[in-house]
Amino acid sequence: MKLLVFGQTGQVARELARRLPAGAEAVFLGRDRADLSDPAACAAAVAAHPADAVINAAAWTAVDKAEAEENAATVVNGESPGAMARACAARGLPFLHISTDYVFDGQGSAAFTPDHPTAPLNAYGRSKLAGENAIRASGARHLILRTSWVVSAHGQNFVKTMLRLGAERASLNVVADQIGGPTPAAAIADTLFVAATALCDGAAGGTHHFAGAPDTSWADFARAIMADAGLDCTINDIPSSAYPTPAARPRNSRLDCSRLTESYGIPRPDWHQGLADILKELRT
Repeated sequence: MKLLVFGQTGQVARELARRLPAGAEAVFLGRDRADLSDPAACAAAVAAHPADAVINAAAWTAVDKAEAEENAATVVNGESPGAMARACAARGLPFLHISTDYVFDGQGSAAFTPDHPTAPLNAYGRSKLAGENAIRASGARHLILRTSWVVSAHGQNFVKTMLRLGAERASLNVVADQIGGPTPAAAIADTLFVAATALCDGAAGGTHHFAGAPDTSWADFARAIMADAGLDCTINDIPSSAYPTPAARPRNSRLDCSRLTESYGIPRPDWHQGLADILKELRT
């Protein structure tokens, strides 16, 4: 299987490169070779490279910055994935794309199913939803994989922030009323490989959810990080209202991942094990 991957330095792209299955080949396109602020260039890249499937692991991920630059974020997260998908449709290639729990309004306490109505709270969520809609309209056989709270040993993420702050401070205030599933980037990469193989074999694709288990709060996740890392840092629970940000965050980020399990046999990953793997890598 030959894969064309948009992204090179992000958390998921790096795990895709490190975990490439035996017998598979992949070309990774960084910003120098495919700038997502240029949808036409992205479409041209799909047309120019031999591939059996295309994975978009690149995105605008600066959630708060998107509030002031929504048009730019929408080009990167909305228009360019749509251009990629249309180019895939023209070549008959499957297209796999990573989306987010931020397409939902975060209300209630039930896990969101893939078919639940979308209602983003912020510009980032709207930009990602625009990408989803463009992909569905493209005519490409596709898989949209919504995920949440991505963590790894590289890039900027919650685990690395907590480790840095936990080594510097005796206590930290962490939001306790936002609930979701921390998701190891390595598990996302493995899921994309399984799904890409299935789509190449004729699977239907569609919209699926994939998030770590069990669901937890940011505060409890922070406590687990401190405990597993051996850091003597107390975590104090605070409400979201005590930590205002330019972009509103959903209180409920729970995702119902049963469709992915039923379709591809992929269970939710245990984030405790994922955290242990991340800490082991950072130590070595």
